[in-house]
Amino acid sequence: MNDSNAAEPVATNPYTFCEHDMEYARIAPIMGRLWSPIAAVTSNWQGKSNAQIAVAIAAASIVPDMPRVLLQIYKNNYSHDLIYNSGSFALNFIRRDQLQLIKDFGLVSGGDTDKLSDVGHMFRETGSPILDDCWGFLDCQVVNAMDGGDMTCFLADVLEGEPLTQAEPLYWRDARREIPAEWNEEWDRKITGEIEVSKQRMPNIDLKPWLPTGQES
Repeated sequence: MNDSNAAEPVATNPYTFCEHDMEYARIAPIMGRLWSPIAAVTSNWQGKSNAQIAVAIAAASIVPDMPRVLLQIYKNNYSHDLIYNSGSFALNFIRRDQLQLIKDFGLVSGGDTDKLSDVGHMFRETGSPILDDCWGFLDCQVVNAMDGGDMTCFLADVLEGEPLTQAEPLYWRDARREIPAEWNEEWDRKITGEIEVSKQRMPNIDLKPWLPTGQES
């Protein structure tokens, strides 16, 4: 029966943050193993380029000729809006002898400095910078994005890429043991502040579908 006087349904966010009493220390050894090799994530939007350090990367396809990746970027990061608006990024995986890039790309904001001004790079298919010197790269085009409250998870097609050396990539657990103590201290201070921001933002998930800039309704 059609009731013309029925109230319109109210759109709600069905997500409720899961409260729990679990101690993180119990799962820390597992969670720490989930981080990917360290990548310098590069992006470009309207003539502005940036690079940042990321370890939240995963393969997202089992089809060899349709490769995809997942990349998590925090909204506070300068790179976030460049990737969100351009719909593209590149993953430049760094080597064990490139520890300096952790400081140059991870402890400085791209809003304050041009991180790539003294770093050799080129532009390939997506227009994202590709480092001349790294373990290997993937040039990626975003096909969808999921809001995570404090971060965005980008699903992207890999358009091209290749390993550039026979050396091994660098993992965060190894880098923490090899970088100078003052870098570790600076990183910990940075993360402590970001954790507090994330606590406030994580429950606020936007369920609006992602569309490339210029195609929003």
